Amino acid sequence: MNESFGRRLNCAGKLLDLSHPRIMGILNVTPDSFSDGGRFVDPDVAVAHARAMVAEGADIIDVGGESTRPGAAPVDAAEEIRRVVPIVERLAAALAVPVSVDTGKPEVMRAAAAAGAGMINDVYALRAPDALEAAAETGLPVCIMHMQGEPRTMQQHPHYDDVVAEVAAFLYERATACVAAGIDRERIVIDPGFGFGKTLRHNYELLAGLPELARRGLPIVAGVSRKSMIRGVAPEPGQRTVASATAAALAVWQGASLVRVHDVAATAAALAVAIATRAPAKL
Repeated sequence: MNESFGRRLNCAGKLLDLSHPRIMGILNVTPDSFSDGGRFVDPDVAVAHARAMVAEGADIIDVGGESTRPGAAPVDAAEEIRRVVPIVERLAAALAVPVSVDTGKPEVMRAAAAAGAGMINDVYALRAPDALEAAAETGLPVCIMHMQGEPRTMQQHPHYDDVVAEVAAFLYERATACVAAGIDRERIVIDPGFGFGKTLRHNYELLAGLPELARRGLPIVAGVSRKSMIRGVAPEPGQRTVASATAAALAVWQGASLVRVHDVAATAAALAVAIATRAPAKL
């Protein structure tokens, strides 16, 4: 299992203990996300859903205000702040678990941190102008993700000579940039970016290759829930919850420290089996 297990992330005073695989519950407060767009734009509904995910076993809630599905239209910082910050503020006060903000914009990072966010989750790996500096200023843990291209074009003929090696090289180059900007290495989490500029084969090569990423010692977030890689092998809608939970369990088996999911209860059950199999002496 990932040697980073045992790390404890201080998420604005709330600890996320990675001695055990953890679940990140997805809360999209957007009108156009690929799976649940529009369901949680009402703040009361969003807060209720977050509470339900925590009751089902989520260890951190990830709030996103801009869709990153293929072809998604961009959202300006002011609109993203309008969507995200009130929800972050309410959840930070109401929940015992940390709240992360899914954004690539430095203005949103700063505003969400001021509202009580405990982690920054950036699909652009802090490459926007001023993003590294903003993340460093907050003092929060950061999750940096690999993406080939950008959301509007990322699925147009993605190509790699060796997807595992290239994703690993990118993520560790960005981790080095984070450290140089003043972000402590103990606060960095990496995400290989399943579904972001990858074909079906690339995604499963990455899932099989997670031990190569894990051996370098940074915690891994795996976001496989309801992605195209799931639909590609389980095309019927009724199969996708089970298939997503299975993929999450395999990701943990391969070394992921966190899994980012929509279906928390199903994932928690699948992870319990993977964890018990990995360490039966602890039962």
